[in-house]
Amino acid sequence: LMSPHTAMNFKEDTKNSKLNKSLAHYAKELTSSLGITHILSISQNESKLALRLARTPSGPTLTFKIQQFSLCKHVRRVQRRPFDINSAAAKITTHPPIVVTNNFGDVTAAPHVKLMRITFQNMFPAINVATIKLRDCRRVVLFNFIRRDEKSAIENANGQAEEDEEVEVRHYAIRASPVGINKKVKRIIQAKIPNLSKLEDISDYITGTTSSGAKAAAATGSGAMSDSEAEDETSHVVLPEKYAGKGNIKSQKSALKLVELGPRLRLKLTKVERGLASGDVMYHAYVHKDPEEVKAQREKIAREAALKKRRREEQEENVRRKKDAIEEKREKKKRRQEERERRAMEELRGEALAAEESEESTDEESE
Repeated sequence: LMSPHTAMNFKEDTKNSKLNKSLAHYAKELTSSLGITHILSISQNESKLALRLARTPSGPTLTFKIQQFSLCKHVRRVQRRPFDINSAAAKITTHPPIVVTNNFGDVTAAPHVKLMRITFQNMFPAINVATIKLRDCRRVVLFNFIRRDEKSAIENANGQAEEDEEVEVRHYAIRASPVGINKKVKRIIQAKIPNLSKLEDISDYITGTTSSGAKAAAATGSGAMSDSEAEDETSHVVLPEKYAGKGNIKSQKSALKLVELGPRLRLKLTKVERGLASGDVMYHAYVHKDPEEVKAQREKIAREAALKKRRREEQEENVRRKKDAIEEKREKKKRRQEERERRAMEELRGEALAAEESEESTDEESE
C-alpha cells in the first residue's frame, strides 16, 4: 500500500520485541536512524481490533477501531481478472500512489475530521504536478469518509451496529486500454493473438470474411473476447504522453479502469491523543466531557507530570551525590596511597644515605 517508501524486509531487533515496549520507544529507536515519519500499530483483544496511527516523534496519535477488513488475497479471489502487482511488467510499486480524500468536507469540517484528512495525506509523499510523469501514476489510494446523521440500527457483516462516522480505505491499480479501435485489432496490438490456423490470411480474422466474400472460420483458443470497452465515455481520455500498456501511445484515446488491489479497511476513529500515545485526549468518540472536566483532567495531568519531574530530579540528585561520595572516597584513597609511597621513598633514601656515610667512614679508618 505504501510502497516504495516502506520497509518490506524489515526485521525487528530482539531488544525491541518485548511486549512492554511503547510507541514512544519505537519512535526514539527508529525515527532518527531510519527516517520513519509514521508508525502504525495493530493490537487485538477479545472485543475489538484496533489500529493506532502515530506521527513521530511527538504525535498526534489517532486510534481507530477496525470494523471490517479484507486482505489482498481475499480481494483477488473474487475478481475475474485480478491485477498481478508482483509481475515484472507491472512495476507499479516503484512510485508512490495518488492519494484521494473524499467527503472529508471543507474548512467548516470538525477538527477531528480535518486531522484525519491531513494525517492520511501526510502518510504519503506529495506529488509535484508540474514534474510528475504520467507513466508513474499507476496506483490510487482512496480514503472515503462516510458520515451518517445518527447511528443506524442496521448491522454490518460482522454483526456490529454501523457507526455514525467511518473511513473506508481502498487501494486500486490504474489500467488503461485504447478505445476507438476494432476489438480484434486491439487484441493484436496487446499481443493477445488468437489461433489463426483455420484462416488463410490475417485479414480474414479482421474483416470476418474471406477474399471471396464467404464467412471466415472463427478464431479459436486465446481469441475469445475479453471484457468489453468501458461504455462510460467519461472514463475516456486523450493521453498527453505514453502510458503503461500496449497501444497507449501519445495522443491516443484510452479508457481508464480501476482494478482493486487490496487491502480493504473500514475504520472508526475512537480517540485522538496530542502526544505520541500520551498527552491530552483531544477527541473521543464515546466519552464526552464538559470544559470543567477537561480543565480538571489537564490540571491532574500537569500535577502528575510535575510530580514525576520532581521525583526524577531527586533521583538524579541522589545519584549525583552518590557518585560524588564515591569519587571523594577514591580521591582520599589515592592520596593515602601517594603518601605511603612518598614515605617509603624517603625511608629508602635515608637508608641509602646512611649506607654511603658508613662506607665513607670505613674508608677513612682503613687509611
